[in-house]
Amino acid sequence: MNITRINEFTAAAEKSAELFSFLQTLVPYISSAEGCISCQLLKHNEHSDQFMMIERWVDIESHQLAITNYPQDEMQAAMSLFGAAPKGNYYK
Repeated sequence: MNITRINEFTAAAEKSAELFSFLQTLVPYISSAEGCISCQLLKHNEHSDQFMMIERWVDIESHQLAITNYPQDEMQAAMSLFGAAPKGNYYK
């Protein structure tokens, strides 16, 4: 059964454009990961500091493996762009 991962992100003050750009760089990485069916990045219609990424995967394990393989130094460099801890959950 396919699984959907919905992630919510909030940018730090004055960092909305930078966070959105960073998240855009993740889309091709995620989309090309083994087991990824689709990946879509959305910007909130009214709150420019809020973003959502909707990912469809063949299973949870594929998503978790993709996270493990992402370069941790790149993720650490982007942490200052987040105004709150990212939230994410799996849905059937």
